[in-house]
Amino acid sequence: MDPMTLVLFAMFGLLIIMMMRKQKKTKAAAAEKRSKLAPGVEIMTNFGLFGKVLAIDEEENQIILEISPGTTATVHSQTVAKIIEPRGAEDISATVPNDASSLTLDLDKAPDAGESVDETLERLNKDNNKDN
Repeated sequence: MDPMTLVLFAMFGLLIIMMMRKQKKTKAAAAEKRSKLAPGVEIMTNFGLFGKVLAIDEEENQIILEISPGTTATVHSQTVAKIIEPRGAEDISATVPNDASSLTLDLDKAPDAGESVDETLERLNKDNNKDN
């Protein structure tokens, strides 16, 4: 047997094995998605529609989504692209100040606080002349 023939068969076998692995991973991901899909779950469809699952019709392959309070849409079950995991409660007190003091401009900390009006105009004119 020719060594090139053996290499060709080995590459062909490797290609088949890789295709089978990809197909197995795809089936596992689809099965996991189906197991997580239930009423009350937030999802995103392939066309970018976000909503909460209200009902699932297995026979017709349809999902009824509530896209806003009181507004529903019926989509095919294969259009589910992603199941949105609920996020934990975030501590927003660290990012939101209790008063408006952080919203005011502190002129003492401004980078050009010691610069006069004439100096500022001169600096800006120099910067504009550099571009020309």
